[in-house]
This record gives sequence, structure tokens and C-alpha cells, in this order.
Amino acid sequence: MERASTSKKDLQLAAYAKALAHPTRIAILNYLEKQSSCFTGDLVIVFPLAQSTISQHLKELKKAGLIQGELKPPKTKYCIHQKNWKIAKELFQQFFD
Repeated sequence: MERASTSKKDLQLAAYAKALAHPTRIAILNYLEKQSSCFTGDLVIVFPLAQSTISQHLKELKKAGLIQGELKPPKTKYCIHQKNWKIAKELFQQFFD
């Protein structure tokens, strides 16, 4: 039997899937996709969660590369990382085809 190896695309898809494994993160991405950008405080108003919880979800999405943050002291402005968002969509499409 031939041993399968894990490709870079497989690892990247798994990282995206892990980031999407929580419904709040999916909701945050859906929200951000409809906005040009927003601040953490805006998300706390939209989602009935503590700021620390929202921040943790943003951290996971940023770690996966699905969003990016720009420091605007004293706040951070978040938006979809367009290049990686496109890659994620393509990888999921290939996986499900």
C-alpha cells in the first residue's frame, strides 16, 4: 500500500477548517464580508458576547489568515484578508468537488 503524504494545500485547508469550526467565527466572517472593516468594539455590539470572547475568535481567524487587523490606537480595525479568503474558497471548492 502506498503511503499518502500531506500537501501544503491540505495543511492550509485544515487550518482554515479549524478556524471555521466555531459558529461565532463563521458569523464574524459573514459580518466582516459585508463591511469594509470594523473595530472589535463594533463586533461586541453586534454579537452578544464579552469583548474577551470576541477577541479570542478574532485571534483564531487572524492566526488562520482569514482576517487582518490594522492597529488604529487605541483600537484595532479588522477586515477580511481578501487574498487568503479567495484561496480558502478555492481550496474548499476543490475539496468538495
